[in-house]
Amino acid sequence: MQHCRPLARASTSWLLIALLTGCAHPATRHHRAEASPAPVPVASAKLGSVQSSVMISGVIAPFENVAITSALSEPADSVAVLQGDHVRAGQVIAVLDSADLRAQLLQAQGTLASNIQAAAAADAKVSEARYNAHLNLNTGNDGVAIARAALAQAQKTLQNDQLNLGRDRSLLAQGYVPQQTLDQQQTVVSNDAAAVRSAQASLLTAQTNSLVNGTNTQGLQATTIADAAASASAAHAAIDIARGQIAQYQVAIDKTTITSPVDGIIVNRNLNPGEYPGARTLFTIQMLDRVYANLNASSADTFAIPVGAPLKLAVSGTGRVYQSTVSSVLGQVAPGSTNFTVQTIIANPDQHLQAGLPVSATISLPKVTGILVPTTAFLDDSHTTLMTVEDDGDSDVAHQVPVRELTSDGTHSIVTGLTVGTKVISNGQLGLTEGQSIAN
Repeated sequence: MQHCRPLARASTSWLLIALLTGCAHPATRHHRAEASPAPVPVASAKLGSVQSSVMISGVIAPFENVAITSALSEPADSVAVLQGDHVRAGQVIAVLDSADLRAQLLQAQGTLASNIQAAAAADAKVSEARYNAHLNLNTGNDGVAIARAALAQAQKTLQNDQLNLGRDRSLLAQGYVPQQTLDQQQTVVSNDAAAVRSAQASLLTAQTNSLVNGTNTQGLQATTIADAAASASAAHAAIDIARGQIAQYQVAIDKTTITSPVDGIIVNRNLNPGEYPGARTLFTIQMLDRVYANLNASSADTFAIPVGAPLKLAVSGTGRVYQSTVSSVLGQVAPGSTNFTVQTIIANPDQHLQAGLPVSATISLPKVTGILVPTTAFLDDSHTTLMTVEDDGDSDVAHQVPVRELTSDGTHSIVTGLTVGTKVISNGQLGLTEGQSIAN
């Protein structure tokens, strides 16, 4: 009996444990069935502003790239620069031989002097023609007047002598005068008639001469003056031509001294003493006090980047950073391409920025104000979908919402398609599905 008691107590203890365990099991199963969903991070959409930036790369280009040629056919006397030399605007970089041009200039100057003398003589002939015309016109007019007066006088004399002849015939019939007197008077009348005819011919000649001489504007004398004036005009035109040739030779002589049109660096020298210029480029000078940064941009960048946007230009491996602004957004690099160029002008007084140097630029875009959400909330790389928290009456559930991202600074994004106060699930990579219950 003493051995049975402990066994009875042990059995009772196991039974009690079994009963307690059996009673507790249903309760445990019920608790697990009603477990709450795991909490997710949530942020409320709100009004805000974001200033984003874009990084693009490109190369340095000279502000001016000047190719110097020469149309002259004279050989080079001297070349004063080498590749890599810094030059100033107006600095002599080469001199061509000018002996032939100077000889041609002297010849043209002699021709000019001869033409000036010829023009002076032609002007004198114009004056002479005008004086002669004046004299001839006046003389012709006077000749007509004299001839007309002489004719009138001859006609009057004839008329008087014809009256006398009539009286003599009457007297002869009466026996008062002899036949000889009548014959003498008949001769006088005949001579008077001849004198009238001669005076008429002289008048006709004088009138014809006056008509041929004309006036100051037409006729022989006007033509003579016009011919002399044309000769003088041609002589003066020859003077102008000679002066033009002199000016051309002088310009050509000036061009035999080749100077740099800009401050810059000689990057190409293609002329040596004794060589003829030909049609090739003799020197190439790059102006580098200011330079362009030609940055490669996509079509989307051209819409986002405005002229005047501030930028920071970095040169890889040097630690140098240059501040500037966007000066222009240019069109297609090549027809049909989708590559564009964003350009900025950089002050480069120390000329560390050389043409062809690769650079990168960070361009600050204008601030955009709108609905602000965490950038991490997007479900996709294109940033067009995110999850919001919706109340379905029993619990909060996840709901996909299409949006459009306007801009982002990498932490926050401005979107359309949401209203202020909408609860947005901050982490879009949790793998939540449409309608899934969530806790927040």
